[in-house]
Amino acid sequence: MAAIVLLVFVPLVPGAVADGSPAALIALPAEPIIAVLLLLLLPWRLARVTVAAAFAIVIVVAIAIAGIDAGYRAVLDIAFDPLDWQQLGDAFGVVRGAIGGSAASALVVLIAVLAVGVVVLLGWAALRVSAAIRPAQVRERARGQGMVALSVVTAAWAVAALTGSHLVAGQPAAVAPSLDAIGASVAHAAGAFAAVADLPRQIADDPYRDTPGTALLTALAGKDVVFAFVESYGRVAVHDSGFSAGVRRVLRDGETQLSADGYGSQSAFLTSPTFGGLSWLAHSTLHTGLWIDRQPLYSKVIRSDRLTLSEAFRRAGWHTVSVSPANTQTWSFGTSFYHFDTLLDANNVGYRGPPFGYAPIPDQYTWKHFADHELAGPHQPVMAEVELISSHTPWAPLPTLVPWSEIGDGSVFGPQPLQGESASDVWRDPERVKQAYAQSIRYSLGAMFAFLHESDDRDLVLVVLGDHQPARIVSGPDAGHEVPISIVAQDPAVFDAIDAWQWEDGMLPSPHAPIWPMSDFRDRFLEAFSAE
Repeated sequence: MAAIVLLVFVPLVPGAVADGSPAALIALPAEPIIAVLLLLLLPWRLARVTVAAAFAIVIVVAIAIAGIDAGYRAVLDIAFDPLDWQQLGDAFGVVRGAIGGSAASALVVLIAVLAVGVVVLLGWAALRVSAAIRPAQVRERARGQGMVALSVVTAAWAVAALTGSHLVAGQPAAVAPSLDAIGASVAHAAGAFAAVADLPRQIADDPYRDTPGTALLTALAGKDVVFAFVESYGRVAVHDSGFSAGVRRVLRDGETQLSADGYGSQSAFLTSPTFGGLSWLAHSTLHTGLWIDRQPLYSKVIRSDRLTLSEAFRRAGWHTVSVSPANTQTWSFGTSFYHFDTLLDANNVGYRGPPFGYAPIPDQYTWKHFADHELAGPHQPVMAEVELISSHTPWAPLPTLVPWSEIGDGSVFGPQPLQGESASDVWRDPERVKQAYAQSIRYSLGAMFAFLHESDDRDLVLVVLGDHQPARIVSGPDAGHEVPISIVAQDPAVFDAIDAWQWEDGMLPSPHAPIWPMSDFRDRFLEAFSAE
């Protein structure tokens, strides 16, 4: 009986995981029927053992795929693409940042042990049931009863499949959830291959590919232009959530301060190609004007000669800088594809303070170092991409703002991690997760406003935007992919150049503000600020 229970219920697990409902466990799966029929046809013991093991491995692989896919949909709002398997390492890094290295490693070991255990048990169950039916092992009467039972089950599955019968509402009686999970994964991979195959045509179709530097970005000549990505800064942070009031207050207070300092600002929304993570897809989409919504496309694009915003600025005479405080290793594509002249990361900005969860460096220090070392004193005009990561999941522990003059080498932040909540405490309660997320966004925006106030640079143009919405636990089940974007500058000519965009005044876009695909930004920006 135990063998039959294993054979019936375990192959249904992928369907239950995909549906998010235990009702999917009330059905008749095709996979064990196929496995037992194959075992009955094979006269050789080694062949039967091999088939039983293969059956068990297929089921376990399907469970793993369904679980990963459910995680992708819950966090990233996309289906899992097998070609994106490298991203599992990044996911492990986030988990490690949330629960610690030892706990994360123990979790991986536990999952591996469970997988092996399920393979062994399922293989045993398939061999056990088939042995109960084979004539060499049992009496003729028992064998006949077993064959009748198997024939009835097979016929019932076929009839239920043909008639579309249901044992419970909304759940087909005849299913093949493990095969469906693997088939869907293969289909996603095929879609990725097709998208990658079309990519060379899109890369070549570039209106600015051969534009000389003398004709690019002429309306911004002499200005420092900074593109700042605020991690997980999505529409949910400013509208339609129970925690957005505090973020809106920070934006309004910051806008008042900007006005007093002589800055203007305009805002809108962009639709990000990603959700909940995979920030580099948004960065590359903004830079290239291509819709890059999956890892295989990104991997292909960064090995191409597609013109990026950073290369356009460099071609036009700017010194280009990447500020990526989350990077702990050399980023080769920063020079080979994006063509940044200078790469700043966690290793070369002189930070001597503590890490904060995923973020090794708090945003306020990032801004201070950038202002002191790239913008201070006489310098060639700078174009920079600055990545602000204090609002990266797991949103704990979080830094707090300190006086600008006291930032120094970051040692001032030393006591802060122990003064705030830990990730393990925050993630016990979804409401606390949401509040921690909102606090992180308030901090990141506050650090940005502090930088603008202290810089007080008439020749500074800041484009600040989110990379994607936060995960579903914060955004909710029906959130879109929109992220706020704002342009801040003191020179009115900057806003004259983008008058046709019809963006809204201020740092807080209304619910009715314009929405562009993020892939539209590059060409519209180059068109607005380049010579005709």
